[in-house]
Amino acid sequence: MPTEFISLTFPNPSTELNPLPNPVIDPDYLTRYARNLDDYEFNYTLVPYDSSYFDPFTTGATIAAVTKKLKIIIALRPNTVYPTVAAKMLATLDQVSRGRAVVHFIAGGSDVEQAREGDFLNKEERYDRLEEYIKILKRAWQSSDPFDWDGKYYQFKGFSNRVRPVNGKSIPVSVGGSSDAAYRVGGSLADIFGLWGEPLKETKEQIDRIYAESDKAGRPVSERPRIWVTFRPIVAETEELAWAKAHRTLDALQGNRTDGRGRVTAGAPPPQNVGSQRLLDIAKRGEVQDRALWYPTVTATNARGASTALVGSVQTIVDSLLDYVDLGAELISIRGYDNLNDAIDYGRYVLPKVRAALKERESGANGTQ
Repeated sequence: MPTEFISLTFPNPSTELNPLPNPVIDPDYLTRYARNLDDYEFNYTLVPYDSSYFDPFTTGATIAAVTKKLKIIIALRPNTVYPTVAAKMLATLDQVSRGRAVVHFIAGGSDVEQAREGDFLNKEERYDRLEEYIKILKRAWQSSDPFDWDGKYYQFKGFSNRVRPVNGKSIPVSVGGSSDAAYRVGGSLADIFGLWGEPLKETKEQIDRIYAESDKAGRPVSERPRIWVTFRPIVAETEELAWAKAHRTLDALQGNRTDGRGRVTAGAPPPQNVGSQRLLDIAKRGEVQDRALWYPTVTATNARGASTALVGSVQTIVDSLLDYVDLGAELISIRGYDNLNDAIDYGRYVLPKVRAALKERESGANGTQ
C-alpha cells in the first residue's frame, strides 16, 4: 500500500509554544485547519482523547462535514463508551463521512488519568478489556445478525447492529503502545499499529515484535498491521536555520513548563506508560540519534505524548522519513509546534518530496523513467 500521512486535529489556535488559557473550540479555525490538511493531501487526521478534552466524535463529524478526502481517526478509550454503542457511533461517522472513519484505541497508560473517569483496572486488565472490546466491534460490523456476548468485561444478549460500515465489513482499527500487552493485542487484532518516533534500530525491533505477535495469532503476512510512526519535524530552509528554530522551540517549551503553562508541570512524576519511559531512556544516550532525531523536546515535556523531533532542512526531513518507510512504516504522522503553519509547510514542501522520491523509486524498480 502507498505511504500515507497523518496529522493531529487542533480545534483552536492554542499551541505548545503559545498556550491559550482555557481555550474553547474555534469552529472557524477548526474548519480552516481541516481544509488545509485536505487541500495539502494529508490522508488522515487524529482526533485526540483526554479526560478533560473535547468530545472526539463531535469534532470528527465536524471535520467530515467540511472536508472531502481526509480520513478521521477517532481516539477512543474503552472505558468511556460501551462497545455496542461505539460500534454504532463509529459506523454512523463512517456513513456520514462516506467511508472515512478510523478508530485508534487507547488502553490507558496512566492509572491516575484512567481513574478520573472511573476506570480502576490495572494495565494488564485494560489490555485484556481492549482485546474483548475490539472483538465485539469487529463482530458487530461484520453482520446485522443478532448475537450474544458473555465475556469477562462485557455481557449482553441479542444485540443487532443495523448501522453498517460503508464497505459492509469493518472500520480500520488502530492500536498503539510499546508494552508486551500492546504488541500482543495490536499484533493479533489491529489493522494499524502506532509507534512514537524512536531511533531506527529500536523502531525495527518494535516492528519485529508486532509482526511476531501477528504471526503467532495466525494472521497471514498480507494482513499484518500497517505501521504508523509519529514525529514532530522542525524544518527550515537550511540546516542552520532549522537548528536555530529548534532551540527557540526548546526554550519556549522549557519556559512554559517552568511557568506552569506547559502540558506537564515542572514537578510532574515520571510517566507510567512504557512508551514515554522508552523515550526518556533513549534521551539519556544523547541529543541527536540517527540523521536528525532530536530528543531534548522529549525531556522538556516529560515525554508526554509524541514528542521526538526531527530537525533539519526539507531534504534532511524527507530523507529521515524515508528511512522509516524503508523499515516498513506505511503511515507517517507529522505535526509541529506552530500547528497550522507547520501543517501548511509540511504540505507544501515535505509531503510532495517524499511522494516524489517514492514514485521515482517505484519507476526505477519497474524499469521506467
